[in-house]
Amino acid sequence: MGERRSIFIGKKPLHAYVRAVVMAMEEGNRQVQLVARGATIGRAVDVAEICRRRNGIIAQGLPEEVIIGNIHCASETLTQDNRDRTVSVLTIEIDGVGEVPSEEE
Repeated sequence: MGERRSIFIGKKPLHAYVRAVVMAMEEGNRQVQLVARGATIGRAVDVAEICRRRNGIIAQGLPEEVIIGNIHCASETLTQDNRDRTVSVLTIEIDGVGEVPSEEE
């Protein structure tokens, strides 16, 4: 099936990441993964839930069904200013099933 497309969650508004998921699925990447570190983990969970519920105008562009698959929790060591920091990393797999709605504008 190929590699999952990764969408890295940062400090942008939620809708920016929902739009990224919609665009990826419109381009034919029905399997994406949200990757978040540290403080952005909660935002990744929110994005996954908005996509699953197809909540809001942007998420209406998603396929008929959005399934949250494997959720992987790990940690990474980042070196900053010669000091090592351990940060949590959460990866959420999202699969789009069914047709993407056609543009009705």
